[in-house]
Amino acid sequence: MKRFFLAFITVAFLLPVRAQESPGPDEILDSVIRRVDAFRPFDRSQYPLGLFTEERYRKEADFARQQLQDLSKVDTAALSETNRISWELLRFTLQDEIDRYRFKMHLNPIQADQGFHLNLNYRIRPLLNYDEVRDYLKMMEAIPAFVDQHFQLMREGLRQGISQPKIIFEGYQTTWEDHIVSDYRQSPFYGPLENLPSKLDAGQRDSVRLAGQRLIMEKVVPGFRKIKKFFEEEYLPETREAIGVSQTPDGAEFYQNRINFFTTDSRYTARDIYEIGMREVGRIESEMNKIIDALGYEGSFREFLAFLRTDPRFYAKSAGELLKEARDIAKRIDGELPRFFKTLPRRPYGVKPVPDAIAPKYTGGRYVPPRSPAQSGTYLVNTYKLGSRPLYTLPALTAHEAVPGHHLQGALNRELSENFPGFRRRLYLSAFGEGWGLYSEYLAADMGIYRDPYEKFGQLTYEMWRACRLVVDTGIHALGWSREEAVRFMEQHTALSLHEINTETDRYIAWPGQALSYKMGEITIRELRAEAEEALGAGFDIREFHEVILGEGTVTLPILRRRVADYVAARSKS
Repeated sequence: MKRFFLAFITVAFLLPVRAQESPGPDEILDSVIRRVDAFRPFDRSQYPLGLFTEERYRKEADFARQQLQDLSKVDTAALSETNRISWELLRFTLQDEIDRYRFKMHLNPIQADQGFHLNLNYRIRPLLNYDEVRDYLKMMEAIPAFVDQHFQLMREGLRQGISQPKIIFEGYQTTWEDHIVSDYRQSPFYGPLENLPSKLDAGQRDSVRLAGQRLIMEKVVPGFRKIKKFFEEEYLPETREAIGVSQTPDGAEFYQNRINFFTTDSRYTARDIYEIGMREVGRIESEMNKIIDALGYEGSFREFLAFLRTDPRFYAKSAGELLKEARDIAKRIDGELPRFFKTLPRRPYGVKPVPDAIAPKYTGGRYVPPRSPAQSGTYLVNTYKLGSRPLYTLPALTAHEAVPGHHLQGALNRELSENFPGFRRRLYLSAFGEGWGLYSEYLAADMGIYRDPYEKFGQLTYEMWRACRLVVDTGIHALGWSREEAVRFMEQHTALSLHEINTETDRYIAWPGQALSYKMGEITIRELRAEAEEALGAGFDIREFHEVILGEGTVTLPILRRRVADYVAARSKS
């Protein structure tokens, strides 16, 4: 028996061992997606405003690098369309995480109209329940540490020559002045505490307000005093004079990287985009001149722009009038949506003014997505300096920021089915999102939203504005333009007010490459629509086309081209 047992053991060891099955492409992809969705570089309960340290950003870059290595093992030919898109988008976003750390973007956390301390203004909102009240108090408690962390990063940025140019900071003191108050009731942060949720009893409301008063005077106001001192005594005296990012360390390589990211396409150089922009400027100017001729205006193009900038008929007399007009346009567009879209979002949106604390350096309008299930989206309209907010551009602005633009596209993206990975429901890429926003201005003409030649001219001047961005952004950051050259080019070719031209120019200086995404994305969508219309003829359905564009959520422009080509090929066979 013993001999038999030993023989059995010997044979057993000689038998081939069945290899464990290797994970398939879907399993590898799912594993990476789960890790990405679960990854938390810090504990949010411990850091209500986030953690902003060198270690946090290094950890994120290292994590992204590890996940890219695993993604490289996936056989993409074996994936479904949705999974292949997930693979491509994940690779794109993980690579950007690595690039952002490589170019040390975390050392420069401010822009002309947004940044670490400006973002605190978005935390000031109505409080709907006890949890939101608790989190709001925790947020104010965290402001001093939040501020100090950013100071540390920015000091290191100054040391390495990574900063914003001094020229964009004219009037920047408004970003902290409103928050440095002697009475807590004057603080914008106290507003939400005046109208607390009714479910809190009187004792709780009194307790919350007392805590809020203390936090405002002991945390918030001192925090903004430190911000004032830091900028005025440390940052502004030492920040750079040159406006082009190519003049900073590794700046030319960084700008090409930002071109690749913001267009989601590595085919373009700065010179390519500059030339595309100049062609678009010429084309759009020709269309604008046709409207001027049809109106019977006898002056020059520049004289017509001066007329639009100065005639009082084109400007609201009050903030309320401007908001009322924006809401009217939004509701007119709402009524046209079913003719152009098969799928509409469930989440509503509202129209509100830009908060006073950020209005002076803010753009004419912007969309702010909801932060919780209890919130709607918000189309912010800037009511500061009414003489720089022309009514003839308001329909195009509304179409871009609300519907069928950012709210419709963004809400549909967040409402993608549970079959889509979480990172895709949260994903935003400017070439797609801003390209869609600019395309929406064009689409509003199909909807009949522009009621007279001036509003149509307003749509064209907004399109011209985005075409000029291709010229000005590349001019500043690659071709050595001065700020004066950029302002002059915008003044000559757009009907924007001089105030808007100046705030926009500062934005392009401070945010290299982002301004390219609008026109490059819109050009792609319009080209794809023209190709589909030509290929399908009478079989072209605008609702189907928009379903193809939006149906997979946010994608890169190369993915979008492939999707439309596949749609046209399949539709041609049916």
